[in-house]
Amino acid sequence: MTKRVGKSVKARLERVGESSSATNLELFFDLVFVFALTQVTALMAENPTWQGLLRGALVLAVVWWCWVGYSWLSNLVKADEGHARTAMLGAMAAMFLIALAIPEAFDDIPGGLPGPLVFAFCYLLVRAVHLLLFWISADGDVGLRRQLARFTPTVVGGTVLLLVAARTSGTAQILLWIAAVVADYGGTLAIGAAGWRLNSAKHFAERHGLIVLIALGESIVAIGVGVNHLPISWPIIVAAMLGLAVSAGLWWAYFDTHVIITERALAEADGVARASMARTAFTFLHLPLVTGIVLLALGFKKVLAYVGGADGHSGADHLHGPPLWALFGGATLYLLSHAAISWRCTRVVKAQRIVVGVLLLAITPLMGQVPAVIALVVLTALLIAMLGYEWVHYRGDRDEIRHAEHTDHAGA
Repeated sequence: MTKRVGKSVKARLERVGESSSATNLELFFDLVFVFALTQVTALMAENPTWQGLLRGALVLAVVWWCWVGYSWLSNLVKADEGHARTAMLGAMAAMFLIALAIPEAFDDIPGGLPGPLVFAFCYLLVRAVHLLLFWISADGDVGLRRQLARFTPTVVGGTVLLLVAARTSGTAQILLWIAAVVADYGGTLAIGAAGWRLNSAKHFAERHGLIVLIALGESIVAIGVGVNHLPISWPIIVAAMLGLAVSAGLWWAYFDTHVIITERALAEADGVARASMARTAFTFLHLPLVTGIVLLALGFKKVLAYVGGADGHSGADHLHGPPLWALFGGATLYLLSHAAISWRCTRVVKAQRIVVGVLLLAITPLMGQVPAVIALVVLTALLIAMLGYEWVHYRGDRDEIRHAEHTDHAGA
């Protein structure tokens, strides 16, 4: 009887092929991630201190891990077919509750349910559904089930630590959150990549490209939200256009050739080598990339509020402290993540992105001495200069990468 039920469930799951692409249900699932990113930015904006930024980064790491798990699962079986569809919708509901609870992930708001506990419990639900469906989908694959058995303690460890953290506060709570993230990420790293399966490089690269696009969209939303209660003015228009130019530059840096190169590298790898590349370059290294975008969004909000005159500020005020470092540090994190992903996939050193990233970090203290809008001008100018250099220096390679099916050139 049990075997018949197992076969029935398996029959309702459809395997992903090499040429598969993202489904509408996966894009629908990603909409919840958009809301979560907005909530993380708002959480940091409400408490723009170093502790506030650390809390936001920890929440983002946990939310990212939820999304990452389903990106691997939906690369094994189609998300919109059979029982996978039901499981994805159930996980989506739990993810939405996680996003709703983000403002109370650390500090409970009096009245109603305990926010930290709701966050931790919904995280448990998301991870449990993911693990269960993965186990069912791995029926007949001894190696994958063995890997899932090794993976389960990391799931248990991370969720239990978050549940314990929900009953604490202060430094102990922060340390428990850090331990939970280490358990999830460190445990997954420790068990290796040998047992994981990646059926479609195209699908996997597309899913991560879409999530980067969603994060960039959230940075644009942050520009508008930062001044939606203020009267439109020339300073706001100028700052908004600069912020949009930065977001467009980040889009260009990722989607012009970078995403094509990394997808091809992933497609050319196979077996353990492909799973290892996917785990390092996408699962792990896309987190700091997305974190950089979220930090930039925080910086955008603060710059727009300053130039718009919110809370007694004026256009001559200097951006300082964590918001300033979020603006320039976020751009640095984004560029260095690009360089690391490129090195992992193609062994190409993107020296120009490393140099500009380090330069942005080095000039951050100086940018605290000029009006906030001038700091944004400098950031925009340096990013455009870098892209202009790449356009001229790698023009021939870029054309081959974008218009040839295969290429050995990966410098751009």
